[in-house]
Amino acid sequence: MGVFARLLVVVMPLWIVVTAPAQGRDWRVIKDSGTIIAATEGGFYPFNFFEGPKLTGFEVELAEAVVGKLGLKMEWRVVAFDAQLAAISQDRFDFAIASHGYTAERAKSVDFANPHYCTGGQIAAVKGGPLTIAALNGKTVGTQLATSYFDSARKISGVTAVKTYKADSDAFSALKARKVDAWISDKWLIKSTLEKNADSGVVAGEQVFVERVSMILRKNNRELTDQLNRALAEVMKDGTYNTLSQKYFKADISCRG
Repeated sequence: MGVFARLLVVVMPLWIVVTAPAQGRDWRVIKDSGTIIAATEGGFYPFNFFEGPKLTGFEVELAEAVVGKLGLKMEWRVVAFDAQLAAISQDRFDFAIASHGYTAERAKSVDFANPHYCTGGQIAAVKGGPLTIAALNGKTVGTQLATSYFDSARKISGVTAVKTYKADSDAFSALKARKVDAWISDKWLIKSTLEKNADSGVVAGEQVFVERVSMILRKNNRELTDQLNRALAEVMKDGTYNTLSQKYFKADISCRG
C-alpha cells in the first residue's frame, strides 16, 4: 500500500472532530470574535489530508492564507464530505473548503465563493482497461459517495453499475483489486495518487467533465462571501496561490491557468 493510502487511513485527532454545533455567524460577529471556523474533509489528498496528526494540503494552506488576509485566527473542523452540506445549513461552521464543485443542485443549499481551482472528472483504470467514455460501455465504475463524479458516472451511457465508496482511497483500492473496471475522480487527485503509487498498474484516461471548485457558505451570508472573495483575490495576486499550486501540483490549477 502506497503513501497515499497510508495518509488517508490516519485516525483523526479527537480535538479536531466536530462534536457540537457552532452558532451560525455573519461577518461582523466573526470579526469581533477574532476567529473563523472552517470545515474540511481531511481525506482528499493532496487537497486536504492528515500528515500524522497535522491537517494539511493545498486547500488547508490556501484557506489559512486567505484567513490571514482577513486578520483572523483559524479554527478547523473535520466533517465527512457527504455530511458537509447538511452541516453548513445547521451552522456548524462558517465555511467549508473541501473541493466542492459548483452544481445547480448544491447551489440550492449553499452559496459558493469564487472558484479557487478548476479541475474535472477523469477516468482511471488498470492498464488495458477502459480509459475513454466509450470504453465504459458495459463496465463498472467506482466513485466517492455524494460527489459530482458519482453524478457524472451515473449519466454515462452504457455503464453497468456505479459503486460508491466513503473515500477516494477506497475507490482506488477497489480498482487495484479489480472490484471495479474504472475509477472516476478529480484529475489532480488522480495525478497525485498515481505519482505516489507508480507501481499500482493504474493509468489516467479521458477527462469526463470540467469543474469549478469553491468554498461553500450558508445561504445569504453575503458579507462573509465578499470578504472571502476579496482575501482570495489578494492571495492570488501576491504570489501565495502560485507557490502553493506549484508545491502540490507543479502546475497552475487556478481557473485562469
